[in-house]
Amino acid sequence: MEENKMAILERHDTGPVAHLRLNAPERLNPLSDAMLAALQAQIDALGQDETIRAVVISGAGKVFCAGHDLREMQAGRQAEDKGAAYFADLFERCARVMTGLTRLPQPVIAQVHGIAAAAGCQLVASCDMAVAAEDARFAVNGVNIGLFCSTPMVALSRNLPRKQAFEMLTTGRFIPAAEAKTLGLVNRVVPEAELPAATQALAESVASKLPHAVRIGKEAFYAQAELPLDAAYALAGQVMVENMLDRDTDEGITAFLEKRKPGWST
Repeated sequence: MEENKMAILERHDTGPVAHLRLNAPERLNPLSDAMLAALQAQIDALGQDETIRAVVISGAGKVFCAGHDLREMQAGRQAEDKGAAYFADLFERCARVMTGLTRLPQPVIAQVHGIAAAAGCQLVASCDMAVAAEDARFAVNGVNIGLFCSTPMVALSRNLPRKQAFEMLTTGRFIPAAEAKTLGLVNRVVPEAELPAATQALAESVASKLPHAVRIGKEAFYAQAELPLDAAYALAGQVMVENMLDRDTDEGITAFLEKRKPGWST
């Protein structure tokens, strides 16, 4: 197991699974300037790391992530432009982190306990999958303090049915984990004591698959979702051809037909 600990974000690798833990529990793990920078640094590193096949994001302490750091945001107002430049830069940096998770070649799994609120809920929605503790709760609750969660809305509305996403955005209501699963925000709900093991099991299942197939499949998954039906099929067909021509895919199919374990090169 490799470890790389930082003040605001911890990383440890368990075999081919990288674990990132938001580590500011006394402030409920906000997406502060420092946290966003640390996450971006890890995203940049993981994108180049072919030894890692899955990524898990969790939070230290009582909650997963309470959203943006409101104290930092209020401090930004002290600038001559009332914070306009700082806010624009903040939301651009946050968007880069969220889209970076989607564009990572490895599947990313959120491991959620406590609450995931506002940009914290955005973080969950930006991960490819999520496992939640039974008592976890989710909200895009900025509207309760007069701030519509417009940037979290982007990821949320790509996970939930439109009317349910809009209700969350306009009421600020916290929804329980069971409802989040029904709506499609999370994949699995487990007792909190089982959360790390259940998340690790999912990550290991993903990591056991042929890396090249998962990497090109993840990229195609998001690309085709933005296309009209015919274009989506055209893109997916090209990806299937590329996948079929891979030497390890040939070996995988041959091994299946011969009823043996594939001898993949990676």
